[in-house]
Amino acid sequence: RHARSIGGPELRNMTFHQRAQIVKALGAAIMARKEELYALSAETGATRSDSWVDIEGGAGTLFATSSKARRELPDDVLLLDGDMEPIGKTGTFVGQHIYTSLQGAAVTINAFNFPVWGMLEKLGPALIAGVPVIVKPAMQSAQVAEHAFRIMIEADVLPKGALQLLIGGVGDLLDHLTCQDVVSFTGSAATAIKLQANPVIARESVRFIAERDSINACVLGPDAAP
Repeated sequence: RHARSIGGPELRNMTFHQRAQIVKALGAAIMARKEELYALSAETGATRSDSWVDIEGGAGTLFATSSKARRELPDDVLLLDGDMEPIGKTGTFVGQHIYTSLQGAAVTINAFNFPVWGMLEKLGPALIAGVPVIVKPAMQSAQVAEHAFRIMIEADVLPKGALQLLIGGVGDLLDHLTCQDVVSFTGSAATAIKLQANPVIARESVRFIAERDSINACVLGPDAAP
């Protein structure tokens, strides 16, 4: 409710190019303070190489998304879908399909192994689409996601409420979703099925996107030591 009422209208009133500039600025803010994130990431058991993919790779997705939006989308709040279509025989009745922002929020539920990249790959396109984002990170690496989130808020380029963080249980969040909202999930197939079967998601035709069962391995040799 807060995301819709506070973060939504101002974000939707910006053009695609204005939103793309915000996303680019968020990527730059992450890069400027990346060493803070490397230090926290080490506490989760990640090596610097692991963290490089997550932190700098995550910022890279924001840069790429922003660049693509500035090249391919108009400096407008609407995106035309095809040409004008004649509907009546005399040409006095025509139609035009358009894309515009959803009126709701994007709920993004992220996995433990990419606390930065997993968050940024979802929020970049959502922000450019003019949809405020609620981020739900995995608890195992939530301190890294929280700090990356803090960096983005402190960059002071976002409309108030356009980006919000939820750590821990989600309470009755899903009960308030409508067809104007979207849920984007990364994690186990079992949890994805549980979420997708939520009666509100089914009843309200909530858009649901899932990346399921990424595989992670830890291989220790016989000479491994603390």
